Amino acid sequence: MQSEFLPYLFLLLPLAAFFYSSVGHGGASSYLMILALTGFAPEEIRPTALLLNMAVSFIAFMNHRRSCEFPKNLFLQLVIFSVPAAFLGGLVVVDSSIYKNILGVLLLFPVLNFLGVFPKNEKMILRDKLWMPPLIGILIGFFSGLIGIGGGIILSPLLLMLGWTNIRQTAALSALFIFVNSVAGYLGTTGFNLIDNKSLWILIPPAVLGGILGSYFGALKFNVRLVKHLLTFVLAGAALKLIFF
Repeated sequence: MQSEFLPYLFLLLPLAAFFYSSVGHGGASSYLMILALTGFAPEEIRPTALLLNMAVSFIAFMNHRRSCEFPKNLFLQLVIFSVPAAFLGGLVVVDSSIYKNILGVLLLFPVLNFLGVFPKNEKMILRDKLWMPPLIGILIGFFSGLIGIGGGIILSPLLLMLGWTNIRQTAALSALFIFVNSVAGYLGTTGFNLIDNKSLWILIPPAVLGGILGSYFGALKFNVRLVKHLLTFVLAGAALKLIFF
């Protein structure tokens, strides 16, 4: 690990975990951004982000699950197809420059979501047809495994836009969706092996603590509007850097 980045990673990763878990996400897009911008290679970035995602998203699910009626049927329709797709995506080795470009594009999803570009509908605007959840699961699952995310940054705005779930249900469903896809993506990326760079393991406990606190306050209607705006600015800058520089 580059020692000069260690203090920043100890600060930034827990902060990312805190704010993402407050809305039912694992935070992988931010972990990926932070690790990519500090010079880590994709083969180290993907498994590290997925491990952090597993821990933080599961904690987020446990807290947000208590605040709503969990949509079990919709969840099962999504994950039955997303999990094998995430595993296959994890098997794909991506060139470093292409990886950064794809990551930059995907970072735009939380930016647009935080800016309110994606509409949120109280009523269902497109009925859940039999083929729709499998297709959504396959597409999100594959890109989740390919890049090293759980897919919540894409799934959450989509669910709200379609009106299939309310805000609380979206947070709970997305958190568990992220967890199972992160597990599948990690197994596809590394098998049952651990991260080679053992020093990266010391970053996991503080990030998990950030996830515990974030999901707890988020489930109690903790207002993170200002922080979302700041996070949006940071993610937008990182996305542009990864795509164009």
